[in-house]
Amino acid sequence: MSDCLTHSAPEPVFVEPWHAQVFAVTVALNEAGRFDWSDWAARFSQTLKRHGLDRELDGGDDYFHAWLETLESLLAEHGEAAPADVDTMKNAWEDAYLTTPHGQPVRLAPV
Repeated sequence: MSDCLTHSAPEPVFVEPWHAQVFAVTVALNEAGRFDWSDWAARFSQTLKRHGLDRELDGGDDYFHAWLETLESLLAEHGEAAPADVDTMKNAWEDAYLTTPHGQPVRLAPV
């Protein structure tokens, strides 16, 4: 029997599409010079410690919520994304997906 028939497909790296998206945005912002990766890593480490070990911080939603929290905080501190603007955009997206009929593309109304 061939080895290729006995191996299963690899597990996905990201559980949810938004995990990959927030990761990619963070990497792109770093590569664009918006922040230093060592600063990012230190801040993310602090966020994970603050959340403690009582949550699933192994690449699931809790991990990426901590990732997003760190990114939003860093961008706010650098004047790139004010918390009020982030909240406005988040609410607009929530309204859009909650009012979009199933199977239709979600369209964000002008904010």
